[in-house]
Amino acid sequence: MSKNNFPKLHNATWPGLVGKGPDSQPIIPLDTMLEMTANAEVDGQKFDGIDIGLFDAHFAPYNSEEGIKRFAEKVTDLNLEVGSVVAPIWPPDGGSAMGSKEDRKKFVEQVKNAAHFAQKLREYGVRPNGIIRIDSATDPGTWEKDPVANTKLIAQTFREACDVAADYGEDLAAEGEICWGGMQSWKTMVDTLAEVDRPNIGFQADMAHTLLYLLGYNRPQDRILPEDFDWSDEETFKQGLVTLTNALRPWTIDFHVAQNDGTVFGSGSHDKTGRHCLATDPNGKLNIPRDAGYWLRNEDGTLTKKFNHICWDGCMFDNSVMNDQKTWNDILRSMIQVREQHGWQE
Repeated sequence: MSKNNFPKLHNATWPGLVGKGPDSQPIIPLDTMLEMTANAEVDGQKFDGIDIGLFDAHFAPYNSEEGIKRFAEKVTDLNLEVGSVVAPIWPPDGGSAMGSKEDRKKFVEQVKNAAHFAQKLREYGVRPNGIIRIDSATDPGTWEKDPVANTKLIAQTFREACDVAADYGEDLAAEGEICWGGMQSWKTMVDTLAEVDRPNIGFQADMAHTLLYLLGYNRPQDRILPEDFDWSDEETFKQGLVTLTNALRPWTIDFHVAQNDGTVFGSGSHDKTGRHCLATDPNGKLNIPRDAGYWLRNEDGTLTKKFNHICWDGCMFDNSVMNDQKTWNDILRSMIQVREQHGWQE
């Protein structure tokens, strides 16, 4: 068994509903996601916790003061903790961060609701760490119509959201994903974060999504790897990761371990983004434990220790895969490998 007990290893609930729905596959219930997480085990090691997405399809039964308490008790009974929380900032309940005044008001209101939920979980002793995850809730094409003005508008909305989150003692992390306007490349992501100019905002790095930053999807001019890149060229790939992580690591306050095969994918209502692959996928382009180190270690090789948990993220898998306990055991095994190589003991 590894001597390292940090960072804590978390699974996520939102893969049970992201990309699911009437035009895809049935949503996997929250209880199933929690049970699969709690039941996963590799050589006596288990997941320490769960990160959650506050979507009505999962959390409507807990959308009250009593409901939050019941959820905290449910998690405790499963011997899990809660980490980061996804604010449901998208329309129709939320709104685009660069949309109308009403859209932006709804965006900030959803962040406030998520911050309240997250704070209550802290009070109940089940959420020792974690952030609130956001994005621009708009597409790259719309953003590209006026990048300068739209980035400023996104930043204004994010500032308002940061101020609200600060009232609850929470930090916000913007997810780097190619389907979000103003954050569809590593350069636009840095520009957006810098424009916000608040101490409680940072970056959420997902290994599957940030791999697509290297390839310039939705922002070809910001491509890092050459257009004729050969995946067997390991040194060029490593140098690309160095360029990427040196730019975004200083902003990174939340981290998702994931795999990607270098392609995009979308299902249900979710736009095409970096395809999440299973940890054991032979087509995966990432060496998960090695490449996680580019995010978890500074340029000099020292550990950043900027967050006390890491989370697996794998969305839009077939339900038959997600309902197989082996899937979650394989994921946990990869998470353990990351902690063995880049963790610490407290």
